Amino acid sequence: MTQELENLVRRSYSSIPKYTEVMAGLPEDYKQIKTLGDLLEINYKFVGAKEQLRQNLILKMQTNGIKYPEIIGFEDDVIPALDRAILACHDVMLVGQIGQAKTKIAQTISKNLLSPIPVIKGSITNDTPMDLPQDEMISVLEDKESPASILKFYMDSESMEKIRNNKLDTKIDWVEGKDRYKYVLATPDISVKDLVGQIDAIKITKKGTEMYQIESYSPGQLMQAKHGLFCIDELPVLDTRKQVALLSVLQEGRFTTGAYPVIFEPKTVFFATANPIDYTHSGKIIEPLYDRLKSHIHTHYPKSIEEEMLIIIQEAKISKSFIPIFMLRILARIIQNARTSNEINQDKGVSVRIGIHSLELLVGEAERTRAISHKMLAIPRPSDIFCINQATKFELAEMDDTIVNREKILKDLISVSLKETSLEYIKGTDLSTLEKIKQEFTGKTFQVSQKILGLNSMQISYENQLRNFETMRNIIETIYEKISGEQKEFEKKTLQYNIRTESITMSENAKNELRAAITEMVLEGLCWLEPKILDKKEAGFVAA
Repeated sequence: MTQELENLVRRSYSSIPKYTEVMAGLPEDYKQIKTLGDLLEINYKFVGAKEQLRQNLILKMQTNGIKYPEIIGFEDDVIPALDRAILACHDVMLVGQIGQAKTKIAQTISKNLLSPIPVIKGSITNDTPMDLPQDEMISVLEDKESPASILKFYMDSESMEKIRNNKLDTKIDWVEGKDRYKYVLATPDISVKDLVGQIDAIKITKKGTEMYQIESYSPGQLMQAKHGLFCIDELPVLDTRKQVALLSVLQEGRFTTGAYPVIFEPKTVFFATANPIDYTHSGKIIEPLYDRLKSHIHTHYPKSIEEEMLIIIQEAKISKSFIPIFMLRILARIIQNARTSNEINQDKGVSVRIGIHSLELLVGEAERTRAISHKMLAIPRPSDIFCINQATKFELAEMDDTIVNREKILKDLISVSLKETSLEYIKGTDLSTLEKIKQEFTGKTFQVSQKILGLNSMQISYENQLRNFETMRNIIETIYEKISGEQKEFEKKTLQYNIRTESITMSENAKNELRAAITEMVLEGLCWLEPKILDKKEAGFVAA
């Protein structure tokens, strides 16, 4: 039996694979492969993480597959740079301000471009049987001492024990790339031991292990990311000693820890992120580490309103609702205008998360003021917009950074965005039509409130009021049809990025409240025309 085992291992390690790959190192029927014996029978060949990224990216490019799903607005610069870095098998530094999808890029690459790998069941360090060299595998299967002259951490001692005890029946799980992604935020309390591992006193006590034997080792973050992607966020925050611990991994692909006479090889892809201010500050990143992060890629904020809108609708966690496209546009404009404001500290940046969190608040506000009490679909309106002040987290530059001043700046940004968006929909309306609207408002007031519904037979509603403003009602119907078309076009764009479309898809039960939202927008626009048609008073909208 011993000779049979040895022959099986030697044949498996030296022979070509007996399977067709669907991704780098991934057999077509991989879900049927459940034991170490199954792997040896098909002559399984393991492909390392960087080579997985490279081969899988090439496959996506050859088949026109989506390389980086959910990454929006980087098609002309960041994505080509990522392609080059991955094809070159580089470790990467992503440089950008807050909310520029740096960690999302790393996470997306792990999820989409790393192949599932066979891991010994229960391993926390992603131990694959093929981590063991041929002679080491034979020794473990035959329960003999290791022939290696250099002590090297191939796999956790518990994984080795499972192979010794279960032989060819050792169970494996196929672990996907997203589960081999390790994210670490660089904070002052992160220790070297957190990164490279440490002596575990509990293991020493329970197992009777001597202090400096490998059995007493508890893996750190680097070994937990083995065969995966290790992302350290805000690298410049780490002090020099901790950066040196990372340097040995980038420099030699290995490290040692404590007093262990053992070499550890995480075999991971390394991504780091940094804010431009820290990145350019001398001494923040030690020179050898800075140099060995071979590709430095600069990210940026969305360049267009549409890109901002796509990111907002993709990332927002919202309950069942319908989001009018013009409300998304208003939010996106607020963020884009904030990024060009001299009154806001642009060194700190204006994160896309402000727009994301603001949309979540808008849906909550629509629920709070209308949807819950009337058991209807939540549809945000322009009158809800000022609730977003609790999500705006920018810093001021030219005036005292107080809550009062922030609210003033935000109010101005909202006002400009409402103006620009509402005017887009009523521009081109001929002068005679505008004059008719003004005449219809003579001696009349149109009441607007978050709590007034679009259609309500029992109380005052927008629909009831519009019966007295026939010309404006016709304009609203024309704009309604235009917005219906815009929603469908925007929905098509979201499908390109695999974005869920439920919240932007037109439905029958959204019509009345959508008309109410359009009514508010049209009224807003009529106040911004020159000469203005309406004035906004506390009681409602009246003729100017």
